[in-house]
Amino acid sequence: MADNKPMVIFRNAVQADASNIADLVNGAYRGESSKVGWTTEADILGGQRTDADKVAGIIAADDQCVLLAETGDDVEEPRALLGCAHLTFHADHVYFGMLSVSPSAQDKRIGRQLLAEIEAIAAARGLGRVMMTVIHLRHELIAYYVRRGYVPTGVIHAFPMQDPRFGLPKVEHIELLEFEKSLADDVA
Repeated sequence: MADNKPMVIFRNAVQADASNIADLVNGAYRGESSKVGWTTEADILGGQRTDADKVAGIIAADDQCVLLAETGDDVEEPRALLGCAHLTFHADHVYFGMLSVSPSAQDKRIGRQLLAEIEAIAAARGLGRVMMTVIHLRHELIAYYVRRGYVPTGVIHAFPMQDPRFGLPKVEHIELLEFEKSLADDVA
């Protein structure tokens, strides 16, 4: 495509996707492969970001899903996993995390399309807000979300520094800053 923006198909993950999702997330956030893209946490956290068992648990949960962004039409080319996000549904908002885009596809506006789809899903469910957290040291990522209408709530969560399931800290102090976007303006 001339605009470098592939056709993206969205769907909810199924159990068979768990391993590919874990590989995508780990490749986007951690290790040397993540340094190809701009969303890497490799200088802040080592270890894995998730694993197939954790992803399978999310997929199996009633109030959660993993939204996949894929390209391809199954006819001329097989679908390829470009990105994903973990959504948790609450009474008045959806929380998303683990938004990941393959480092090789981070210049194709997949993240923007995932955000738009998350917001559309929330609106379709009648939820007024979308919420998420970002590591306080991720200044470029924070600026990215602010440009897309996300504002800090002022709530700060402690990062589980002693729990290797979430990563192995390479810095002494990590906080998670909470952001939200009101969908009321988008609905009006």
